[in-house]
This record gives sequence, structure tokens and C-alpha cells, in this order.
Amino acid sequence: MDALFTSSLVVALAEIGDKTQLLAILLATRFRKPVPIIFGILAATLANHACAAFLGASVASLFEADWFRIVIALSFIAMAAWTLIPDKIDDLEDKPARFGAFVTTTIAFFLVEMGDKTQVATVALAARFQDVALVTLGTTLGMMLANVPAVFLGEELVRRVPLKAVRIVAASLFAIIGLWLLVSIWLG
Repeated sequence: MDALFTSSLVVALAEIGDKTQLLAILLATRFRKPVPIIFGILAATLANHACAAFLGASVASLFEADWFRIVIALSFIAMAAWTLIPDKIDDLEDKPARFGAFVTTTIAFFLVEMGDKTQVATVALAARFQDVALVTLGTTLGMMLANVPAVFLGEELVRRVPLKAVRIVAASLFAIIGLWLLVSIWLG
């Protein structure tokens, strides 16, 4: 259950103010159809994070040496620094949608999530816990916890939530996990 809880918490916090959350707000204001947007986010996240978790778990099982565990720990510390850099909605392309809300959301979320910090976190979490199913479920839950309110509350949520403070908490969590992994390698 640690894999599920940790994955959910890390991704939910990391997603606040992330470009995919801003994309959720943009799609919600464009389509004004929350249910297909939410299902599109769910479909894209499950597909993207399942692949990322599989990759992380596969790589971890191949490299169980201390140097690989150090790389994973350092990746969490790097995620802490990356989390402190805010994304901007200007980074997203504003092209007219050719498909409906569900298909547009699914494709857009899948593509925007490629190489995003939550995808990288999913790889690292799966490498750490070596449980593809629980990490995928946890990171997907974290994405939904952060993005469903964004779909329903949109710009009002962004104005009221202190994103800087949330980014600092998320960065601290990544740093603590990374440092904990380094200490456990050193002690173990």
C-alpha cells in the first residue's frame, strides 16, 4: 500500500500548476463538457503512466546495484528542483479541436504528459516500488485528484490556491524521498 499512497500523494502535489493541469482548465473552458474531459484525462493517464511504470519496474529489476538505487534517489532530488519551476499556460498550443472533448483530451493529455515531471516521477516510483499496478493506480489517482477539481472549478481554483506554496511542499516531498533513499542505501 506504500506504493499506492506514495504515488498518489507525490503525483497529486507535483501536478498542481503543471502544464497538464493548465491543459485541463483550458479544455474545460473550451468544451464546457466536464465528463468527457475527465474520462479523457483518465484514459490518457492510465495509458501513459502504465507504460512509464512498466519501464521503471523493468529497469529496476535489471539493475539492482547500489549505483542504480543512487540514480533513482538522485532522480527524486532532481524532481524536487524541477517541481519548483512553474509551468505556464502559454506553453500549450491553442489549436482548434478536430475531435470531440474526449478524443481531444485523451490525445492532448497523452502527448503533453510525455517527458513531464509526473511521468518521470512514475518511472522513478515504479523503479523504487517495483509494482507496476499499484504505482500506475496511485499516479493515476494523483492525476485525477489534481485535475478533476481543475476541470470543474477552472480558473477560479488557480486564482485561490497558492501554487507557489504547493510547489514547495511537492518539491520538499520529492527531496525527502530522494534523501531517504540515499540514507537507506548508505545504511543498508
